[in-house]
Amino acid sequence: MRKVATVFGGAGFIGRQVVQRLAREDWVVRVVTRDPLGGRGMHTMGRVGQIAALAADVTDEAGVARAVEGAGVVVNCVGILHGRFDAVQGEGPARIGRLSAAAGVDRVVHISAIGADGASESAYARSKAAGEAGLLAAFPRATILRPSIVFGEGDAFFNRFAQLGSVLPFMPVICGETKFQPVHVGDVADAVMAALADPATEGRIYELGGPRAWSFRELLAFIVTQIQRKRRLVNIPLNIAQIQARFAELLPNPPLTRDQLILLQRDNVVSPGALTLNDLGIQPAAVEALVPAYLARFQPGGARRVRPT
Repeated sequence: MRKVATVFGGAGFIGRQVVQRLAREDWVVRVVTRDPLGGRGMHTMGRVGQIAALAADVTDEAGVARAVEGAGVVVNCVGILHGRFDAVQGEGPARIGRLSAAAGVDRVVHISAIGADGASESAYARSKAAGEAGLLAAFPRATILRPSIVFGEGDAFFNRFAQLGSVLPFMPVICGETKFQPVHVGDVADAVMAALADPATEGRIYELGGPRAWSFRELLAFIVTQIQRKRRLVNIPLNIAQIQARFAELLPNPPLTRDQLILLQRDNVVSPGALTLNDLGIQPAAVEALVPAYLARFQPGGARRVRPT
């Protein structure tokens, strides 16, 4: 009998890595996405007919039910940085859990985030906590993975600040002492596969971080060094950043929001005593080993060197 896996958000940054690994292990994969065009080209990750895009939204009852019907495992990679937090990140996981249970799904893995907290001032953090609670209430055997900042080629963190550093005369720093523990996207995807393979992970929460905790200022200094730009790191007062964020929120895809500023004031690192990548048998990759290669394109001349004649 064929093995069917459903991956919500499968066309996204983390989702693509998960889909690729599932295909390698001979799963037939349904890539659930709001935009079917976003899944173009993913079928090349597997055999003919092994990977198929399915248009659905985690807020749509009928769409989620259709997506999980007949699936053996379900992975939820859906996450947003602004917008309808409660509907997408709060209610969506509970809906996936409830309908997965009704469909007889064997395993559910959910990607949440370090900092999920029902008492947080951040709507993002509160919705992440609500999503976890709702999922576990509906599907108690679900495994929850909480990554810190996820990095890798095409990421939205290192690439974004490298681009800023290549065009701005200085590098703005907000809450520079806040600590992060960047984790590689491949390690997150490997954690999904490890959780699916091991029944001992059922009902457990794992916090995923890399081998080193960095301050925000240290990360920005590292980026500036890698792109070989002489950029002064300039502290931006929080009240000024809040004004900038208020105006940025008028944009369809704001680069910074007031909710993100709340998150920036709290460390985003693995909690003491938490289950980690090591408990899943995964040795985390280091930022220093992988990021320089894909930031080279932001160097002067795009990292191309002209040999003297």
